[in-house]
Amino acid sequence: NRIMALTKQQKQEAVAAIAEQLGEVNTVYLTDHAGLTVDEVNQLPASFREAGVTYKVLKNTLVRRAMEDSDVDYSGLYDALHGPTAVAFTTDPASPAKVIKKFLDGKEKELPRFKAAYVDGAFFAEGQLDTLAALKSKDELIADIIGLLMAPINNVASALNAQGAGLASVIQQIS
Repeated sequence: NRIMALTKQQKQEAVAAIAEQLGEVNTVYLTDHAGLTVDEVNQLPASFREAGVTYKVLKNTLVRRAMEDSDVDYSGLYDALHGPTAVAFTTDPASPAKVIKKFLDGKEKELPRFKAAYVDGAFFAEGQLDTLAALKSKDELIADIIGLLMAPINNVASALNAQGAGLASVIQQIS
């Protein structure tokens, strides 16, 4: 039951498909999935899908070729493109890390193993999964900014609503 080698045409089509995916995202994770059980192999893509992440087992040479053809500099990932590799594509930098950490929770073996990631021009190496998981999503950052913008308004409103607060004491509180 030998696996047929890809024809040149098939390779070109595969590289084009990977390049298209790279063009749609700002975050790429590389993981090593070797050693996972059949159940885990089936479970993992579903976990990523639920988080809005595309997760595929791909040939390193094809991934590298697509990255080299891209306008984006992915060179920081090239060293991690060896051995069994599954690639996660997303626009939410933290979600693949959160999926991996949740998947590893309570398991003895650290699989899938995080190899490297590219996030908006920055590269993350093997030991930085926790750093990535702690990144805030775009929505969380927007909520933080809105909270910061709303804070002064809320302070004024609560000062004005305070019982017995005259205008002089309100101005004093604000200053």
